[in-house]
Amino acid sequence: MPVAALKLQIRIEHAQSLKDRRQVVRSLKEKLQHGFNISVAEMDEAVTWQSATIGAAAISGSRDYLSGLMKHVEDAAVRITNDLGAQVTDCWWEFLED
Repeated sequence: MPVAALKLQIRIEHAQSLKDRRQVVRSLKEKLQHGFNISVAEMDEAVTWQSATIGAAAISGSRDYLSGLMKHVEDAAVRITNDLGAQVTDCWWEFLED
């Protein structure tokens, strides 16, 4: 069964504290989880206030479905982060299982 994993690198220029960073990360995670019914988690420790790494995963019987889903999730993540005053600096996804 195919599993797709997506990794997003986020830059939060306006963050002046851990609270600012957490607000952006939490909002992005919630919107992606509820909008696409996927698993989303923060993948790194809060080392710097201005950056974060977010991971998302989905499982399906169809690689084609997962491919389309990951593209939609990526587009939504870019749009959401822009709305939150942040930006996606890097994004990639891959299939983990067949």
